[in-house]
Amino acid sequence: MGLDAFITIAVLLAMVAGLVSSRVSPPVGVVGATAVLFVLGVIDAESAFSGFSNPAPLTVAGLYVVAEGIGKTGGLTPFLRLVLSPNSGHRSSLSRLIVPSAGASSFLANTPIVAMLVPEITRWADRRGLSSSRFLIPLSYATILGGTLTVVGTSTNLVVSGLLVEAGGEPLGMFELTKVSLPVAVVGVFAILVLSPLLLPDRRRPRNREEQNGRPFTVSMTIAPGGGLHGTTVEDADLRNLDGVYLAELRRGSTVIAPVKPEQMLQREDVLVFVGQVDQVVDLHTRKGLEPAGGDPLLELTKPPAGQTSKQSATATRADTKTRREHGFFEAVLGPTSPLVGHTLAEVEFRARYQGAVVGIHRSGEPLTGKLGDIRLHTGDTLLILAGRDFRARWRDRGDFLLVSRLDGPDLTASKKAPFAGIALAAIVLLPLLGILSVTRSTVLAAGLTVVFGVLSPREARDAVDINVVMMIGGAFGLGEAVRQTGLADKIASAITNSFGTFGTIGVVIGLIIATMVLTELVTNAAAAALILPTALSLAEGLELDPRIVAISIAVAASSSFLTPIGYQTNTMVYGPGGYRFSDYLRLGIPMSIISIVGLAQMVAILG
Repeated sequence: MGLDAFITIAVLLAMVAGLVSSRVSPPVGVVGATAVLFVLGVIDAESAFSGFSNPAPLTVAGLYVVAEGIGKTGGLTPFLRLVLSPNSGHRSSLSRLIVPSAGASSFLANTPIVAMLVPEITRWADRRGLSSSRFLIPLSYATILGGTLTVVGTSTNLVVSGLLVEAGGEPLGMFELTKVSLPVAVVGVFAILVLSPLLLPDRRRPRNREEQNGRPFTVSMTIAPGGGLHGTTVEDADLRNLDGVYLAELRRGSTVIAPVKPEQMLQREDVLVFVGQVDQVVDLHTRKGLEPAGGDPLLELTKPPAGQTSKQSATATRADTKTRREHGFFEAVLGPTSPLVGHTLAEVEFRARYQGAVVGIHRSGEPLTGKLGDIRLHTGDTLLILAGRDFRARWRDRGDFLLVSRLDGPDLTASKKAPFAGIALAAIVLLPLLGILSVTRSTVLAAGLTVVFGVLSPREARDAVDINVVMMIGGAFGLGEAVRQTGLADKIASAITNSFGTFGTIGVVIGLIIATMVLTELVTNAAAAALILPTALSLAEGLELDPRIVAISIAVAASSSFLTPIGYQTNTMVYGPGGYRFSDYLRLGIPMSIISIVGLAQMVAILG
C-alpha cells in the first residue's frame, strides 16, 4: 500500500474514534474526514465533492419534504386509529403495529414514521396499563426492515444507488431491492412477533422503586419561602411516601444528604432531588411549599422586560392564567448530533436559547442526582420541558432534538390537505414504477407538489429537510472514493477472503455482511455503505457474483442495526420513551442480526 492508503486509514480511524466517543457528530465526522483527505491530496475535488452532484442527497431532501407533509396533515391518522385499537391483546396489537409500519416505511423515511408513532403509542400503552417498552423497539426494528424494501425506503439505499452510478452502473430501480430484502424482512417481522414478547422486558414492573410505573425523571425542587415547610421534617412535610415519586437526596449548600431520613429537618433554600414517573414529576410543580430550584420556570419564561411599569406588571399578572394555558409540558429526546450532548443546561443557556425550561431529565438505567443545570447531557437523554404550545412545531425538525412530543397532545385529526399529501406520495411510488420519471425526478416533483398544493409553506418545506443527513450523505461519497482509489478496497477484500474463504463463496459473503453491520453500529449506515461498497464490488468481480445483488445486500446490511441504541436513528428515538437500557437492544437484536446475516447470504447465493 502507498502513502495515500495509510493516510486514508489514519483519517478513517480518527473519524470512527470521534463518532464512537460522541466527540463529533456524524455529519461533522464524515464531511470533516472527506475534507481532510481532499486537503492532503488523497482525493481530488471531483472525487471529494462528487456526492453533492449525485442525485442521492437531492432525493433524500425531497423525501423529507413529502414526509413532513404527510405528518403535518395527519395523513397517517387512519393508520394510527387502526393500530391503536383499544380492544386487542398484546401480540395482536403488536402485529397491527409493526406490519403496517414496515409497509409504510418502505415508501416514507422511517424516522418521521417513528416520530409520529412514539408519543401516540406511549399514551395508548399508558391508558391501557401496558408498558411501551414492549412496543417501541419492535416498532424501530420493523421500520428498519421495511426501509430496505424500496430504493426510497431509507437514505442508505439511495447512497448505494448513487455509488453504483459513480462506478459506471445504472441506479437501483424502485423495487430492485425487494427480491433480496423481502424474504429477510418477512422472516424478521415474524421473528419480532414471536420473540419480542418473550425477550423484551416490561419496564413497568419494578425491580426497585425508582422504576415503578414507568420512566424515572429527575427533578430538583427547593423549599419555597413562606410555604410552611421550613423547620418541618421530611415525614411531617408529607414528602416521604409520595405516589410514584421519591426523595432521592437533599442538597444544602455544598453538603449532599442521601439517603434522606424521615426525621431530616428541612430548611429554607434546601434543594430536594426527586425521582419519579413523569406525571408525578409534573404534579410536584403544583405542590404547596415547593418550587422549582432556580425559580418558577414559567415566570422566568414570561417575566416582563427590565423597566416595565407597575401598570404593565399588573396587566401581566392578570394575564397569568391565560399564559399558563398557553404553556405545556413536552418530552424531547437527544440524538447523537444534538449540540446539547456533552454540555450542561447552564452551559448552553437552555432557557434563553429554546424559550423553554427543563424541569426533569430521564436517563435509562442510571439515576441522576444534583442540580439539573449541572448534569452533563448524554445521547438518548429525555428532557421534560415546560414551554409555549408551539415548542414542538419550532423544534421537531431541527437537529437539536431527535424527537419532541407533547404530553397532552391533541387528538388525531386528519387535515383537509391530507389527500394532496397522499397525491405527492403516490407520485414518488407510481411514476418510477410506470417508467414515466426516475426516482429522483419523481421525488423532486412530489416535493414541489407539496408546496404548490399548500400542504407546506416554502419555509416549512425548507425546515423539513434535515441538512445534517444531506451533508453526511454527500460527504460519504468522498470516503468511498478514497477507499477505492487508494487500493484499500482491494486490500480489505483480500483480508475478508483470507479470513472467510475456507467456507467458500458463501463464507466470504457472510464476512462482508458482518463487516458492514459492525461498521454501521460504529459510525452511520450511509457511511458504512459508502466505505464497504467498493470492497463489495471488488469481491463480486473476483467471486463472479452479480455486483448489483452484492451491492443490494450491502445496502440492506448497512441498515440492519439491531444491537445498540446509537447505531440507527430510530433506535435512539425509542431509547428514552421506552425506558430501555443498553442491554435491552441485545435481547432482540442478536437474533435479528443472525436472521439478517443468514438471510442475506442465502439470497446472494440464490440470486448472485
